[in-house]
Amino acid sequence: MSGPSDREHRVRVDDARIETERLVLRRWSTNDAAGDVAVYGEDEVARWLAPAMETVPDSDAMARVLGRWIEECSRLEPPAGRWAIELSETGRLVGGAAILPLPPDGVDLEIGWQLARPFWGRGLATEAGHGVAHYAFTAGVDEVFAVVRPRNTRGIATARRVGMEWVGETDKYYGLTLQVYRLREGDLDVPPLPGRRSLAEGA
Repeated sequence: MSGPSDREHRVRVDDARIETERLVLRRWSTNDAAGDVAVYGEDEVARWLAPAMETVPDSDAMARVLGRWIEECSRLEPPAGRWAIELSETGRLVGGAAILPLPPDGVDLEIGWQLARPFWGRGLATEAGHGVAHYAFTAGVDEVFAVVRPRNTRGIATARRVGMEWVGETDKYYGLTLQVYRLREGDLDVPPLPGRRSLAEGA
């Protein structure tokens, strides 16, 4: 019988769209601004981001941020990118996820995830983390990293639940002292959901 951990590890990829058991990760649109303020307008989300991000005050400011993200993503090579996180049952926007090149050389890829506060504690961040890691691995990446501020205990706990291993502390990224976690392809157990081909199968 499948338990919650089995459910959270099932992933389906269709081009740049990522689906898990409870989530859909899709590309951002500036039309998402109003709903996204609930995520990045919350200090307990924005304060932990690296690089640092100010709390977004309103939907107009969020639209400008999304515009920058969308333009940035147009220049990135897959699998790098940013995604909106929706609940699959309702389509409600609940967070954001990203795969981004880490400074200073842009060789290593960082995965990240943020959820609106009302959706904390449900395993959704772990599920999103598995989703973007699986997407990276199906695109041929061997390993991904998460960089977490030392006092961000929730972020550290989620990185560990995703299966990431602590590899040390560094100040070479973003001018901040950060904890570094790594996940290698062989350490992620995410059988695909039926009905879609993965990137590795030519989707």
